[in-house]
Amino acid sequence: MGDSTALPFLPGNTFTDPTKVNFHRSQTMTYKNGFAIPKTGPIAGLTEAEIDELANLQPSLTYGKSKPEPPQDFVPAHVAFDKKVLLFNAYFKQTLNESDKEYYRVRPVKIYYYLEDDSISVVEPIVENSGIPQGKLIKRQRLPKNDQGEHWLWKDLNVGNDVVFYGKTFHIYDCNNYTKDFMCSEGIMLNPPEECPPDPYTLSRKEPQHTYVTPPTFDKLKQFIDLDRQVLRFSAVWDDRNNMFGEMRPYTLHFYRVDDTIEVREQRQPNDGHDPFPVLIGRKKIPKSRSSIPSNFPSAVMEISEHEITDWLTEKDLKVGETVVIMDRPFFLYDCDNFTQSYYQQRYGLTFHRVPVELGERKVEVKREIPPYNGFGSPQDSKQNCLSLIAQPPKKDVMKMLENDLKILRYAAVMESPNPEDKNRKFIISYSLAKDEMQIYEPHQRNAGIIEGKFLEYSQVRKPGSSIDNPEYYTPADFAIGATIEVFSRKFKIADCDLYVLKYLEANASRFPAATIESIRAIHADKL
Repeated sequence: MGDSTALPFLPGNTFTDPTKVNFHRSQTMTYKNGFAIPKTGPIAGLTEAEIDELANLQPSLTYGKSKPEPPQDFVPAHVAFDKKVLLFNAYFKQTLNESDKEYYRVRPVKIYYYLEDDSISVVEPIVENSGIPQGKLIKRQRLPKNDQGEHWLWKDLNVGNDVVFYGKTFHIYDCNNYTKDFMCSEGIMLNPPEECPPDPYTLSRKEPQHTYVTPPTFDKLKQFIDLDRQVLRFSAVWDDRNNMFGEMRPYTLHFYRVDDTIEVREQRQPNDGHDPFPVLIGRKKIPKSRSSIPSNFPSAVMEISEHEITDWLTEKDLKVGETVVIMDRPFFLYDCDNFTQSYYQQRYGLTFHRVPVELGERKVEVKREIPPYNGFGSPQDSKQNCLSLIAQPPKKDVMKMLENDLKILRYAAVMESPNPEDKNRKFIISYSLAKDEMQIYEPHQRNAGIIEGKFLEYSQVRKPGSSIDNPEYYTPADFAIGATIEVFSRKFKIADCDLYVLKYLEANASRFPAATIESIRAIHADKL
């Protein structure tokens, strides 16, 4: 195997040595002083020199070297720094030469630096109702730094520095977290952030204005807080019967303690014949006398202000049992509510009692009577038409219809008639439990000479002898075997029924007479 003319060591060219008889493996441990220790030096396999050679070996393919890896793609700056913007907070001072209240104005701005093309934009946040043109001060572009053609770069921006854009100086006092992280990653340490100085004019607006008017002793705000929602309520009546078509009209008088205003509202009565104007006099201060005005006041002016009238109606002028004149209308106060009663009791020591007042003739309620049935349609339809102006169908028992849906009791009957041709006619009576209506159907009979079909549609059949105003209708309790029923002057004798009829009557035995159940049970005795 050590001969140089041997086959190459390739797959398919190696063979086992048939002369090899020893297959033992060399020992890796030896004993020294009774202890097992590993043997030194190469025992089997590769030597240290061969191991080092394999470690530094660069393998190649059998039929040539491997192809070199392609270089990485070039990423342009506008792709690598797309949507990456540095944000700096800055301000500039605007000099004001034509104002005596301020000398300069501090205007905060935001400086945006776009890394993809080194462009800069300056935007001032818009303040509502500021009166200053705000928004984008410098649109996005590369800003020149000096006359040598250099431009502002992100390395030139730092907190605490001043930058000059087109002759205007901006002082940077802070930046956002992304800008701080980016600058730190590029090895630029930012200065500590600063505070934006306040605007002197804005601070002066927050200070209270100097007033030189002595405040009054009466505090309107305290009156509003203490007396708001405190309303004195009186029941009044206006007697206008001295005039033509006049009458006694009830009203409600409200006195608002918060501003000493009065409101008069009408007490509406149903069908009183008056137009719906609930407010007779709107909430306002009422003068005691409209005629007590200065003589030099022009008569053409209809509205009277507080400058002309000094005497107004107050809560002291309103008492139960007295008449108060409001807008030349006499209102008699005859009652008040509990709050008004307790207020006058605590404040003035007065106790009011209700004064009986006759407000007019009481209208007698006309009792509505249902007219008698006229024979058109069913009695339920006629009664429903009397209850409403617009004709509506009678109401139905929905729960009963749902519980008894598709439940029909079927009976076999024969007609009792003096005519000989009607004696052999057979009929099927179907009673619907959902609608309490019955139907009569005549089946086909050979050589009877009578056409089959419906003898009676589903309808309620009134018992003979019952009144039209209070009718009684046939029910399953009347359909006993052998019983005779009369339907529109024609008599039918019940001869048979389904087994379901017996089961239904037995399940509801409390609602039906025992004789009816026994008569049906007798004909179904052989089927049970």
